[in-house]
Amino acid sequence: MSGLSEPVAAYLATRRALGFQLAGTGQLLEHFAAFAEAAGADTVTIELALQWATLPAGRSRAWQAQRLGAVRGFARWLQATDPQAQVPPAGLLPGRPRRAVPYLYSEADITALIEAAGRLNPSWKAITMQTLIGLLFTTGVRLGEALSLDRGDLDPDSGVLTIRQAKFRKPRQLPQHPSATAALADYAARRSKLCPRPATTAFFVSTTGARLARTTAQETFRRLLRETGIYQRAGGLRPRLHDARHTFAVTTVLGWYRDGVDVQARLPLLSTWLGHADPRHTYWYLSAAPELLALAAERLESRPAAI
Repeated sequence: MSGLSEPVAAYLATRRALGFQLAGTGQLLEHFAAFAEAAGADTVTIELALQWATLPAGRSRAWQAQRLGAVRGFARWLQATDPQAQVPPAGLLPGRPRRAVPYLYSEADITALIEAAGRLNPSWKAITMQTLIGLLFTTGVRLGEALSLDRGDLDPDSGVLTIRQAKFRKPRQLPQHPSATAALADYAARRSKLCPRPATTAFFVSTTGARLARTTAQETFRRLLRETGIYQRAGGLRPRLHDARHTFAVTTVLGWYRDGVDVQARLPLLSTWLGHADPRHTYWYLSAAPELLALAAERLESRPAAI
């Protein structure tokens, strides 16, 4: 038996514990393990992965890229315990356009960004960006959803934020932590003083009194990334404002694992909160966090053996 058969089985069990079905990927990796056995290999090499991915001859580049992508995910996981394992680089067999790998912000990153936003001029721009960044990281809402909020979408008494301009036209209500509600209400109070006769119903208002524009928010955030040095610490990734959403999802699930709750039972709730039309999109958000895979593996190892 190839030395990769057991690691492949462990990898698939770990990913499935996070809610991934991996029917097709599972079959591909089992076939790869058999191929490695026939070749006498006991770890992943780029050459071995490339040889297997391009079989059978004459298949499309998209087919080859899919096969290599399955090995790449496994190799990345395997490398944590087997330093000899090689991870095939992305783009080696380019196929269909790939989603950008998300950058997961640390607590220190988030603190640095909010503090840097507080130094923006004029002061209203600072307050607006601080509140917007805080909202994105604490709720995981999309940037477009946040900028589409109107003044009546926050109920400070109940602490409920209503997302009306949602993707797929599915409005949802998000109960806020009291501290988040207080921060949003404080911003609303300052905004009312700044614009007592508003020309817009927008919750987030620019320095001109208009609804805050997406381009303004994104350009300002990129400036904050440069000022805090996060671009240089990103390990080759390109941090984006949208990655606040990924960070929220991963942080939420990490908290569930550490609290010992049934993660698979709660994942549909997270999908609903994020406004995903299909839970598969939520599962993809979680695939970029090695710490999640480690916790899932630990949970599997702690289960009593089946009789």
